Amino acid sequence: MHIIDNIADLRAIRPKLRGKVGLVPTMGYLHDGHLSLISAAKDVSDTVVATIFVNPTQFAEGEDLTTYPRDLPRDFALLEEAGVELVFTPTPELMYPPNFQTWVTVEQVTQGREGGQRPEHFRGVTTVVTKLFNLMKADSAFFGQKDAQQVVVIRQMVRDLNIPIDIQVCPIVRESDGLALSSRNVYLSAEDRKAALILNKTLHEIGALYEQGERNPGTLRELAIKKISAEPRAKLDYVSLATADSLVEVDTPSDKPLLLSVAAQVSKPRLLDNCLLPLSLNTREGATQTLGKINT
Repeated sequence: MHIIDNIADLRAIRPKLRGKVGLVPTMGYLHDGHLSLISAAKDVSDTVVATIFVNPTQFAEGEDLTTYPRDLPRDFALLEEAGVELVFTPTPELMYPPNFQTWVTVEQVTQGREGGQRPEHFRGVTTVVTKLFNLMKADSAFFGQKDAQQVVVIRQMVRDLNIPIDIQVCPIVRESDGLALSSRNVYLSAEDRKAALILNKTLHEIGALYEQGERNPGTLRELAIKKISAEPRAKLDYVSLATADSLVEVDTPSDKPLLLSVAAQVSKPRLLDNCLLPLSLNTREGATQTLGKINT
């Protein structure tokens, strides 16, 4: 496996990569969720590449940039074992050189949810992802459904800027107790972990009601808010029920695929979770075909 930390070497080796290239961008401290993206990339790619970069511009003031978990030797071992052929590990100084002043901004689909809680977050995401796409020149890129709004934003950006890359969306990978995998789960105490399960439990309950025929968005939202708010260790940030393609909040019953997404702070970390409705869409094919899908 090639480990590259500079642009000159990356540009030298990129033309030598075999066939279709699949890209898995990460911030490191890898878990089975990341490895599931690599597995999906291997299914449709001749060569799989990854990036590890803790992107400072997507962290707001007071967030965990300096304490975000990092373990590059462990990450490299996992990537090599998974069959990744190249990993790019740039530094902040490389990605944001002195006098850096160019940003990529996506407007409507960044509003609300994570964009409402963290106003500069998606500007950092879209800028760094654009740079990585330009550098890696992959045929496809793989993202997790857990960061559902990010998927929608990136797909909008790719469409609007005519970036020639296919975006694939992989289902949420969970712990045995149902907690969505996240690098930030290491911050949780045993009691916090138990409390954090309220997010997935709420999604299951609301999803079951939807499958039983409940379609009133107000009713579904209110029940989700009530259930999460009843957990004393969870500080609710938001509950969103929106169209899965464009993230427009729904106020009346809709036949379109919907995204139910929730976020709450449990002790130190903010935790995200979501599900697509109908529940049958929570597969790689279902998520890729509905989440942020733009008809062109």
